[in-house]
Amino acid sequence: MRDVSLEIEAGEIVALLGPSGSGKSTLLRALAGLVPHFHGGTFSGSVIVAGLDTRTHGPAALAGTVASVFQDPEDQIVMTRVENEVAFGLENLGVPPEQIWPRTHAALAEVGGGQLAERRTVELSGGELQRVCLASAFALEPRLLLLDEPTSQLDAQGADAFLSHVEQTQCAVVLSEQRVDRALAIADRVIMMEEGRVVLDAPVVEARVWLSARRPRYSGGLAQDDPSPSVPVGPPVVRLDDVHFAYGSGREVLGGTSLVVHRGEIVALEGRNGSGKTTLAKIAAGLLQPTGGVVARDGRATYLSQDPGRHLVCETALDEVALGVNGDQVRAAAALERFGLSFATCRHPRDLSSGERERLGIAAISVSEPDLLVLDEPTRGIDPDRKALLSAWLLEQAESGRGILVATHDPLLPAHRRVRLGQPLEVPVAV
Repeated sequence: MRDVSLEIEAGEIVALLGPSGSGKSTLLRALAGLVPHFHGGTFSGSVIVAGLDTRTHGPAALAGTVASVFQDPEDQIVMTRVENEVAFGLENLGVPPEQIWPRTHAALAEVGGGQLAERRTVELSGGELQRVCLASAFALEPRLLLLDEPTSQLDAQGADAFLSHVEQTQCAVVLSEQRVDRALAIADRVIMMEEGRVVLDAPVVEARVWLSARRPRYSGGLAQDDPSPSVPVGPPVVRLDDVHFAYGSGREVLGGTSLVVHRGEIVALEGRNGSGKTTLAKIAAGLLQPTGGVVARDGRATYLSQDPGRHLVCETALDEVALGVNGDQVRAAAALERFGLSFATCRHPRDLSSGERERLGIAAISVSEPDLLVLDEPTRGIDPDRKALLSAWLLEQAESGRGILVATHDPLLPAHRRVRLGQPLEVPVAV
């Protein structure tokens, strides 16, 4: 961040927009006192939250006054049981015991997660984990709520319900969100950052005009049309017939699912959080073996997980991408350039923003030119301009003869077919 000055009023909802790596997460961390006390770095200026100067009051002193939901909910979970996770923050604040469980269960209900209370956190999908982190923040009843991509893994119904609750909350909210239309629908004010600076700070009505003129994709314009459905251009690259799967002795996640992905087509796998999209994607890629049914795969498959940061293992972005092509740094550098990451060639992957890590993961799985690309929530943390480039790249990959399976909640990603788990029939895209 550079020369950032702003004030946030009590009860105000601020939509924080900007491309990946523009400084949005850093701003949120500064408001929470995590910058500089936890993340380090060089800090100048001052941040005052509820009368407390963050230079002398760290995250512990701000706990309860400020609550945060991080971009990566997997990094925020500390307990093994959902209701204990939500209660954890209340216990640390010394909330009277008789209030803890009512506030815990009320917060879970507010985010549509009441049915998750007794589940183990390690068994939850990414979207379900996001709901739990949101409930943990709501339970604290903070004066300032900081939300970093809080709906990136939520299904449409869950995202709408959550943001509806945010709209009714009495505290100040700063919402960093790449689903811009939803953020603008509830915001009072818009702040947009680029290259560490604030380039727009205006009421939402004025901001819509500014965005329409200067950043049209942030105003809901230039949506990507689906390619027309047609007879598949190639044979099946993967076929799943009557697939069943359960984790350990738990409930069956998939109970007789069938799916075919052909060469030359993009199949969007949709469904509510916890419907089994990630499990089905992993089975298609060969990372999980079904407990019943048959999987036939023709050629090599690569898989991008919901959280690419979990499988980044090298010291530089270049080495990370080169890992998939036997250390070929020329091919790796070309892949980084294709996804706008040439600047990160010598950077450590974990120094990148969440959206930049997402793009790095896509570069790493695509560089080896597999027959089947399996992508799990590839737009997580990606700004609208980068999303448009990703859409164009997916179409290029399909035209080159690859099969593509995308587990997604994003209706703007192009697809030849859309398949919804939990419904008996595939839903073709209308001409």
